Parts: sequence; C-alpha cells; structure tokens
Amino acid sequence: MKSVLFLSLALAAGGVLASGDRERELVRLVRQDCGSCHGMLLTGGLGQPLTPEALRDKPAENLVATVLYGRPGTAMPPWKSILTERDAQWIVERLLSGFPKEGG
Repeated sequence: MKSVLFLSLALAAGGVLASGDRERELVRLVRQDCGSCHGMLLTGGLGQPLTPEALRDKPAENLVATVLYGRPGTAMPPWKSILTERDAQWIVERLLSGFPKEGG
C-alpha cells in the first residue's frame, strides 16, 4: 500500500517523478498491488495471469482500459485515480513483453 500512497502523492504534486523513478514506482506498484491478486510473479492467483503468453491475444488498448477502469462485477479495481493513461500504456507494454523485476 506504500507504493500506492507514494505514487498518489507524486501524481497530486503534478507527476514530478523523473522517468526512471516513475518507472521503478510503476514496477513496484504492479509487483505489490497487482501481484496481490495476479500472483507475485504475475502468473495468476485470484486474478488471471499477466504473462505475455496469457495476454498475447488481447488488444493492448483493451488491456489499458482494464487497468484504468477495472472490470465491473469482478475483483479488478479501476486504477484511473492514481494512474495516467500513459502509465497504463507503459504497464501494458511491459506486461506484453515480460514484466521487469522490481527496481529494474
């Protein structure tokens, strides 16, 4: 939850995180917050796997919309209140290519 708070504060301050810092925060957010449902290795849990293989047939724009707006009627929450569309696109691009390890 710390990562969500830090990212929220940074966004409230105008998104002033440097690109490398922002990317590290997004990696931490996905690993910790998304990983709590999708598995710490993003290979599945309560939520579906977020591996390149599992996402291969899903259009990137649909995945971005899912990140931002969630999936009503499921445990997938909307992240639009703390992520920009650019953040969501970056996350989806990384998920489709193999998500980086925390901090890198």
